[in-house]
Amino acid sequence: MARHLITSALPYINGIKHLGNMVGSMLPADVYSRYLRQRGHDVLYICATDEHGTPAELAAKENGIPVAEFCAQAHDAQKAVYDGFELSFDYFGRSSSPQNAEITQHFARRLQENGFIEERAIRQVYSPADGRFLPDRYVEGTCPHCGYDKARGDQCENCTRVLDPTDLIEPRSAISGSTELEVRETKHLFLLQSKLQHEVEAWVAEHEEEWPQLASSIARKWLTEGLHDRAITRDLDWGVPVPADTWPDLAAEGKVFYVWFDAPIEYIASTKEWADADPANRDYKSWWYEAEDVRYTQFMAKDNVPFHTVMFPATELGTREPWKKVDYVKAFNWLTYYGGKFSTSQKRGVFTDQALEILPADFWRYFLIANAPESDDSSFTWEHFAATVNKDLGGTLGNFVNRVLTFSRKKFGDEVPAGSPAGEAEAKLGEQIAELLAEYEGHMETLQYRKAAAALRALWSAGNAYLDEKAPWLEVKTDLDAAALTLRTAMNLIHLYSVVSEPFIPASARAMRSAFALADDTATWVTPEQAKALDAVPAGTPFTVPPVLFARVTEEDLESYRERFGGTEAG
Repeated sequence: MARHLITSALPYINGIKHLGNMVGSMLPADVYSRYLRQRGHDVLYICATDEHGTPAELAAKENGIPVAEFCAQAHDAQKAVYDGFELSFDYFGRSSSPQNAEITQHFARRLQENGFIEERAIRQVYSPADGRFLPDRYVEGTCPHCGYDKARGDQCENCTRVLDPTDLIEPRSAISGSTELEVRETKHLFLLQSKLQHEVEAWVAEHEEEWPQLASSIARKWLTEGLHDRAITRDLDWGVPVPADTWPDLAAEGKVFYVWFDAPIEYIASTKEWADADPANRDYKSWWYEAEDVRYTQFMAKDNVPFHTVMFPATELGTREPWKKVDYVKAFNWLTYYGGKFSTSQKRGVFTDQALEILPADFWRYFLIANAPESDDSSFTWEHFAATVNKDLGGTLGNFVNRVLTFSRKKFGDEVPAGSPAGEAEAKLGEQIAELLAEYEGHMETLQYRKAAAALRALWSAGNAYLDEKAPWLEVKTDLDAAALTLRTAMNLIHLYSVVSEPFIPASARAMRSAFALADDTATWVTPEQAKALDAVPAGTPFTVPPVLFARVTEEDLESYRERFGGTEAG
């Protein structure tokens, strides 16, 4: 079995993420990790909070607490939500860890030794009132293009134009509000990406045909436009310090590495955090250094693609060390809310903590993956959400489980009935299930989530079609053994569904599986060949009827959700 390293884009520390963030990286990575583990592969799924940069400092200031304390609290709050969604991280680290500081500084030293870092003087906004240089986001003012009066020095949130702090009208410090700003000269480190352009192009060319078009087209666009040298340090109090042994003057001035430089290195550092917790049995370098036997898959939304397909590979290549580079980039488009942006300030859209307050995680997991924005953007609407979960989860799967187990208990008691040997209808069903299961496996292997969800849904539907065809509620009146066979076969389908649905809906899968008191139920997967027999749950096995798996989302529910979260029907 292969070794699979899986990472999802690091969620930024500043605030709870919305459903679009969930489906854009972490949830699909979890579904894939669960599937691979079930198939017997050695899987390491790594993620972490991205904790450096100006927004973290500003958020801490708003909350009136030190930035380290803010990040620790925010990390725990995010982790609680991800636990609620049952994201099966092997480790969920923090980019403010000592391990990330150590490895980031190591990378910087190696890049310097190899001639890929240069110290340059630049002109930057300085605030005498604050006694410091102000990074772009610490400068606010009026946008010269649209007149928005809260534009930041890097970008106007209103019209999305990219800005320089010196472009702003009436600029002011985001820290003190002072308008007495100066432009002074300061020194920063630059990563000479232009010198690595050809190596990055050659590396991308080896992989881009395998990648989804979204990932390869973005990487190609950046390379065609040419890689520019980029500043990798900032004047901030919070971040990985520039090492004094290599750049004593900059270290004395308190420079830290820019968040875009250290955040991707946290994938490696988070793995080291994991390994350091059990050093006798874990080795982070076996996953990241000369790791030829590892297949590395990254999950991210399209805005993160340039960092992972161009910039971080350039950094890794420049170290001249054999660090593991990504093999497959699964990129996603946006999930919108009724065609518009999710917005905390405007109370538009559902954020992940709120989602868990109102409905179980499996409702969200299934809906998001079944409607993953793979080929283009997709829109969340309450109407679509309710229709999907009511029909697929409630009507197709939940109803099948409930009516089979309830009816069998009523007619045959609390054990799986024996009845007749399997006949022609069961053989035909076995072939159909095997075919659909092979299709499902194929889509999971190639990370086609919508198609995988459709194949899983077809598996559930096959059970209902079999039940309708055999009609045990009629059979029981004329042939008890025939009815018992139908119900025994249907119960085997429930067990099959509990195993193969686990990547999508883990809690519901456990509930289905635990309905059967099987003495030796150790199967982690069911292959198409095994599925044909439909005999994993033998006659005489005690069973219970679980509570309703998927409560219906009613029109009254929808009205309250629309009122709370905003949104009206598209159009």
